[in-house]
Amino acid sequence: MTATTGPAAGAATGTTAEADAAAGAGAAAGGTAEAGRATPVRVRKARPAADPKATPPDDPEGLPIVPARHPWRWAAGAVALVVLAQFIHGLATNPGWDWPTFRVFFSTETILRSVWITIQLTFYGTVLGFLLGTGVAALRLSRSPILQTIGWAYIWAFRSIPLIVQLVFWFNLSYLYKRLGVGVPFGPTVWTFDTIDALGALGAAVLGLALHQAAYAAEIIRGGIISVDGGQLEAAAALGIPRLRQAWRIVLPQAMRGILPAAANEVISLFKGTSIVYVMAIGELFYQVQVIYGRTGRVVPLLMVATVWYILLTTLLSIGQYYVERYFSRGALRTPPPTPLQRARDFVRNIQATRRTPPAGRTAPSTGGRS
Repeated sequence: MTATTGPAAGAATGTTAEADAAAGAGAAAGGTAEAGRATPVRVRKARPAADPKATPPDDPEGLPIVPARHPWRWAAGAVALVVLAQFIHGLATNPGWDWPTFRVFFSTETILRSVWITIQLTFYGTVLGFLLGTGVAALRLSRSPILQTIGWAYIWAFRSIPLIVQLVFWFNLSYLYKRLGVGVPFGPTVWTFDTIDALGALGAAVLGLALHQAAYAAEIIRGGIISVDGGQLEAAAALGIPRLRQAWRIVLPQAMRGILPAAANEVISLFKGTSIVYVMAIGELFYQVQVIYGRTGRVVPLLMVATVWYILLTTLLSIGQYYVERYFSRGALRTPPPTPLQRARDFVRNIQATRRTPPAGRTAPSTGGRS
């Protein structure tokens, strides 16, 4: 056995280290390898570094984004626009609508006076109805079984009887009770008055609308109150907050978010429901329209007069509902959405800013003095 010395031996040792290790492993495993015989080594070529800008074809982020196509949605929209265009064309060209007669009677003194009576009936019926409905809701939420039964019976009765029947009944109240009085129950009367003098046609209409509205308002208010989590009242009571302040500062602001949409619907329904009082010969909008077209024979244009006035006033009520709901949504939304006026203002400002910005590659003209 010979030994190799010098630099050549060191180089050989350094270059054949992996081969010797492989040979030793092979000798230990099989024991048939000859001493000093070198085992060939396969050198693996290094892979080139991946280009960071290159995107694999199967990467979803590198695939082109194609918006979803909805051909049937566009087709349905086109059909709806065609139908709407045909309806507007019919309104403009069909002589049966008789728009000249509509323009004559739309703003006459009789129609304006009847619109004012309709607004009065709606206002008084809404205010009195929701005040009474609040009391009935308190009865329904009471822990007394007697008060709960009274509240439930009131709602059951006035929701079961049609509004027109209630109006006619209150209009003929003087037939049942010619005189009403105030005094000791089942005892002497202190003050009496004639029913027909105290409760005229307009008063009977307001009373019937208010009592009818109170039954629905009670359930709306009760639903809004019970939607508030009871744990908040328990936490407020643990902090020593008085019960009146709990109801005013904790329960009511949260309950209003659930009360307002349904309450606004009831107000709008009451506004349109005032047309039923025509059976009492009260000069509200629909009654006056009937009188005019019964005298002139122009049924369609007079009905359009009433329709347009109902649409205008309902639109005003809807706008008021939007802003009141936005006010009470402050506790639920950190930043309320912009109003339609704010969106229109932002749209105009964006257009103005786009016009003032110079196109790309073009600089704004200099305003400095001559050199």
